[in-house]
This record gives sequence, structure tokens and C-alpha cells, in this order.
Amino acid sequence: MIAKINGKMLTKPQWQHLIPHRGAMCLLDAVVAWDEMRIHARAMSHADPGNPLRSDGMLGAVNLCEYGAQAMAIHGGLLAQRDGRGAVPGLLVSLRAVKLLVTHVDNLRGHLDVHAEKLLDGDASWQYAFRVEHAGGLLAEGRAAVMRLAQPG
Repeated sequence: MIAKINGKMLTKPQWQHLIPHRGAMCLLDAVVAWDEMRIHARAMSHADPGNPLRSDGMLGAVNLCEYGAQAMAIHGGLLAQRDGRGAVPGLLVSLRAVKLLVTHVDNLRGHLDVHAEKLLDGDASWQYAFRVEHAGGLLAEGRAAVMRLAQPG
């Protein structure tokens, strides 16, 4: 079980600089806890009528994959920062074993809990499992692979 950081959550200004997502496209609001292998984040953006992923006024459950991917990016950034390095950019290259248990999520009240767990940290890529929950119930889960992008040098 991962613990809260110093007993409190990390707010968006404490980690947003570590990921490429900006403005409304930064979907997560806080990091509840993280460790070497896992991260637990929270989001309220699913209920925002201005969410850029909405289509016809609704946020389809397939977009929860992006919530998971952003949690993975934050996790990688936090690990790099902890180790005194800059975050290595990555490109989401595949999603596997995705299960969506709802059709859309814009009507859910309260926050979403977004969890990601690192399965593999290779020289050229990372693999994570993710799940998104609401009020203790599973909404979506799957695995994602991210390819490291070459650093300008």
C-alpha cells in the first residue's frame, strides 16, 4: 500500500511542470500518493462541461485511458525529479486488455480515483497497468506501453 506524501496530497502546481499536458488538457487534479512502482491520483475534470475530450456534451469511458496515461506521465516525472533528473518524454504506443465498465462518465458526481502501476521499466519503454474508479467502483482498466523519445543532444 502506498502512503500519502508527508500526510497530504500533491496539488497540480507541485507536479504539472513535469508533464507536457497544459490547461484544460491536464485532466488530473492531485496526487494522493505514490511510490517507486505506483501512483494514485484524483480528478474532477470528467464533470467539467469544458473538458476538451467531450463529444456531443458527454465524456465517453474510452477517455479514461487518457486519465491513466496522464497518471503514468506524472509518475515518471515524479521519479525523475526524485532522482535529480529531468523527465524523459514518452509516446503512448499501445493500449491492451482495456475493459470499460460504463459508457460515459460525465454524469458521475465527485472525484475519480486514477491508479497506475509500473510493470516494466526498460531501456526504451515503460509498461503500466491502470485503473480508474469512482466511489470505490471500477470504471475502466487496462495496460499501456510508452516508448521513450530520444533526448535532444
